[in-house]
Amino acid sequence: MRVIASSIRKGNIIEREDGQLCVVLSAESFHPGKGTPTTQIDMRRLSDGVKVTDRFKTTEQVERAFVEDKEFGFLYADADGHHFMNNATYDQVTVPADVLGEQAQWLQEGMKVLLSVFNEKPVAIQLPPRVTLEVVETEPAMKGQTASSSYKPAKLSNGARAMVPPHISPGTRIVIQTEDGSYVERAKD
Repeated sequence: MRVIASSIRKGNIIEREDGQLCVVLSAESFHPGKGTPTTQIDMRRLSDGVKVTDRFKTTEQVERAFVEDKEFGFLYADADGHHFMNNATYDQVTVPADVLGEQAQWLQEGMKVLLSVFNEKPVAIQLPPRVTLEVVETEPAMKGQTASSSYKPAKLSNGARAMVPPHISPGTRIVIQTEDGSYVERAKD
């Protein structure tokens, strides 16, 4: 299916002119004051995992590969990879760590995800936009710090690190954006 380059998003699978399938890692459009607007697409080839970058005019046509998005529930991770189960058919699939990349740190048992499947092989994953985690370690708030001016590092219950406002203390449950690992808000529970 041909689409314009500016509509490509992270997680899409595109087919390059040389026939190689690539999963999009990031897509950014540039609109200079003078000149033609362009879209730069950073991607990883599915065949060998090599990262490549292409730049297109924003209105240029790009071949988007047909992949099927299926909902799976996360079961567990081990040395073989991350294991998911299709809740409708009870089929299980193992996804290698390199397909998940840094997104693997946000997986939680039972989490519903969308796996993009091409020729019966998982090639990309879409996580829920937000996860709730507990802060296990952070620096104490300093007197005089304001919430709007600075953030401090915190270690979360899954081992990941995030920057949080000064008023957050260990034991607090917070909401994190899975796309970039940024703090959203204190959990409402």
